[in-house]
Amino acid sequence: MSIIKPRTMPGTMELLPRQQVVHQRFLDTIRQGFERFGFQQIETPAIEMRDVLLTKSGGDTEKQVYFVQSTGSLAQGQDPKLALRFDLTVPLARYVAQHEHELAFPFRRYQIQRVYRGESAQRGRFREFYQCDIDVVGKDSLGLTADAEIPAVIAHVFTALGIGSFTIHVSNRKILRGLLAAHGIDSEEQRAAILREVDKLDKRGRGRVEETLRTGDFGLDDAALAVLMDTIALRGDRAATTEKLRELDVEDPTFREGLDELDAVLGALDDLGVDPERFCANLAIARGLDYYTGTVYETLLDDHPEVGSVCSGGRYEDLASFYTKSKLPGVGISIGLTRLFDQLSALGVLDENAHGSTRVLVTEMDASLAEHGRRCASMLRAAGINTELHTEGQKLAKQFKYATKAGIRYAVILGENEVENGTAMLKDLDAGSQQEVALDELAATIDAAD
Repeated sequence: MSIIKPRTMPGTMELLPRQQVVHQRFLDTIRQGFERFGFQQIETPAIEMRDVLLTKSGGDTEKQVYFVQSTGSLAQGQDPKLALRFDLTVPLARYVAQHEHELAFPFRRYQIQRVYRGESAQRGRFREFYQCDIDVVGKDSLGLTADAEIPAVIAHVFTALGIGSFTIHVSNRKILRGLLAAHGIDSEEQRAAILREVDKLDKRGRGRVEETLRTGDFGLDDAALAVLMDTIALRGDRAATTEKLRELDVEDPTFREGLDELDAVLGALDDLGVDPERFCANLAIARGLDYYTGTVYETLLDDHPEVGSVCSGGRYEDLASFYTKSKLPGVGISIGLTRLFDQLSALGVLDENAHGSTRVLVTEMDASLAEHGRRCASMLRAAGINTELHTEGQKLAKQFKYATKAGIRYAVILGENEVENGTAMLKDLDAGSQQEVALDELAATIDAAD
């Protein structure tokens, strides 16, 4: 019989146990941060109805969707009715529309689940990955405080993750839309196309973006282009940025509304106690997705700008228009956790030699003493200490080596003398030290040592 080579599909991430511990701590920290701000967890099926999932997406989005065939058949040429979700926003829209009359609004939801995209296999692009989303969805209206609470949550979460300094860049799409309207760009489609081009600034550079905006369907004249490029160069604190924007003396109502909203959101971030070093106004943040209508965010790691945005989102005025006639405005943000984790791992930022979830290995010196090891392990587990019982009868040195490789810090040794004295030898495998401890004090000693 031929052996099939064990392998995973390109674009997926599979971790070894000690890496998985670090990854799980990320998930736990994010979940705790979301819940600290009053968000409620939901989960939606990985598989959605095709027409519900795609709505008007089409185009490039549809090319990345994994369609699901019916079970029990590998026949080609079928017209699949099901598809794997490619983000968590569309399922949220369906969820809110479907359960609208059962939810309390504003609905504050968080969702941490895997999504699936048919990306080309390369570093930083995954076909299966975790997204960690929060959204506040209102009924008919939603106040601007929600726009400020979203980055406040992210500031809390990224601080708790302990991955270095970061900055949340905040803008408002109405400012650039109003600026373009004031310079004669009346078509909403044209304004949206220009904003999509502005969103490529970091990747393409100012020169290429300017060249593109001068030509083709964009056709900005030199005056309009100069004002646009000077505006998107604005970056800084609330007072300096809003003052420079007001000095432009643009009377377009959309521009003024966007400026007032940006000023209010940045002020609310101060009220919420967010460290001013952790956020700034940045008018170059446009977000390429057209459904963002106002506030937009991107989060960058200060020491690793090459990673790009690790958390982004914004305000949308009508989340579920394809599924309900109700107006459901909202604001949200998403952490692409798998990509972030992979990038931080490659940069050496993560401690992937961290201890595993098991704290103690109860070793076995002699099979005749096995019952004492079982009782000791049971006692430690009852005290809330994650404990593994070794039962393979190997030499102690091999058991210690196993524990170190598995990320277990402490080993408990029960020999004849310890059993007779009602004690145990507690070995700290990190420090290489050991001490004899009374059995009834063993759990407290381990807890005190960490």
